[in-house]
Amino acid sequence: MAATTARHAKGTRMLKEFKEFAIKGSVLDMAVGIVIGGAFTPIVKSLVDDVLMPPIGLLLGRVDFSNLFFVLRGGQTTGPYATVEVAREAGAVTVNWGLFVNQIVTFLIVAFAVFLLVKGVNRWRRQEEAAPEPAPAEPAEEVVLLREIRDALAAR
Repeated sequence: MAATTARHAKGTRMLKEFKEFAIKGSVLDMAVGIVIGGAFTPIVKSLVDDVLMPPIGLLLGRVDFSNLFFVLRGGQTTGPYATVEVAREAGAVTVNWGLFVNQIVTFLIVAFAVFLLVKGVNRWRRQEEAAPEPAPAEPAEEVVLLREIRDALAAR
């Protein structure tokens, strides 16, 4: 019976510690960050694929980065293959370095956005820490009189 009680107390203590861990602000902040990051990723991917890379490709001579690849081994139909999708359908083995470039650009944009976010939060925290503590308000006249009466009575 004593062993059962000890296990129950240990389990209760562990549950309490888990609640403290799960409710801490840092865990909640992390969860919010993961959800926001999940929603932010498709936006950044579209920004890279649909907005940034087409002008860069145009500047480089009408290059579509998503279709820059080289064939390691031909597929069932012989190449050249116009797109990565056509090469995949033919069963060719390709190295899709243009898609890799797109992913690097996506990563750099996300990393820069996170950097700006962290920098802003750190600036906000520094301002909050540097803010002077408000001076305590002067006690009301009645409180001062009551203190004087208390001190006078204590002195008798």
